Amino acid sequence: MRHISINIKRAASQKRETERGELMKYFCDRLNPDRVRDGYPKISIGRMGKLFQDIPTKDLYYLKRVCDDAKNFSKKFWWEMNPSKHTDEDKNEPNKKFKVQ
Repeated sequence: MRHISINIKRAASQKRETERGELMKYFCDRLNPDRVRDGYPKISIGRMGKLFQDIPTKDLYYLKRVCDDAKNFSKKFWWEMNPSKHTDEDKNEPNKKFKVQ
């Protein structure tokens, strides 16, 4: 008869990979080099999960595409993640700061 811990170790060693997990790892890998260069700490997978908790997976794919197309991945990512940047007033007046009166 074999000991029960043999089966437990085998089950624990199996990798659990999901779409969201792969996307979170992708964003961490793309954001962390810029953060380290700028003197900020690296973003962990757990922190990325907290940022993405209310965002559906299909929207994460959209975010990935938009950030990949941008000139500066990190800057575009943080702009898209900030909902206060996406108000109706800002959409109607893109150069609001530079409006001459």
